[in-house]
Amino acid sequence: MAMPATGTNHPVILVVQEIFGVHEHIKDVCRRLAKQGHLAIAPELYHRQGDASKYTFKQIRQLIGEVVAKVPDKQVMSDLDATVKFAGRNNGDTGKLAITGFCWGGRIVWMYAAHNPDVKAGIARYGRIVARGKNPNTPTHPIDVADKIKSPVLALYGGKDRGIPVETVKDMEAKMKAAGNDKVEVVIYPDAPHAFHADYRPSYRESAAKDGWKRLTEFLKKQGAA
Repeated sequence: MAMPATGTNHPVILVVQEIFGVHEHIKDVCRRLAKQGHLAIAPELYHRQGDASKYTFKQIRQLIGEVVAKVPDKQVMSDLDATVKFAGRNNGDTGKLAITGFCWGGRIVWMYAAHNPDVKAGIARYGRIVARGKNPNTPTHPIDVADKIKSPVLALYGGKDRGIPVETVKDMEAKMKAAGNDKVEVVIYPDAPHAFHADYRPSYRESAAKDGWKRLTEFLKKQGAA
């Protein structure tokens, strides 16, 4: 958790981890948001199932199988609800609640926006919209709950993301608008791959990352979450 050194009642923004957990990159995002006036908080959302820090990038399939796939969406939603309450007891203004996430966390942004109508703004970065099959841990995917999302959402995706077809993002936007949510904004960076905001990885694209951050800042202000 990071927040301004002075002042009270800071707008709360949940920061949802990449598949690799709450590592230094996610902590840095929290600090950056705190410098802009937010109480930014990133809970360890699959600590019950395992420690993501023990896995290397080359062990991503092992990490998914041994830890991530065992994390129920229901647990994640409950933990985020508890995190919001915690922030509210610790100098946060939950009346200005926002959420942002990356990759695994990008998917969670969509899911939590459908779960919690109090979200004033969601910023999803390259989170999967659809997936193969369903199971007790992930019984639904973002595309299945699109009509339940009433919160404004800014979606930032890469045109060269091999794992997330642009068509699925556009389908999500269309389904939300058809359900009456005209506050969804989709931005596709044509030359950006997956994880273009991750400045510690080769996938980082400075131009897309900086533009995305600028859009995040403006979106939070526009939606009254800053």
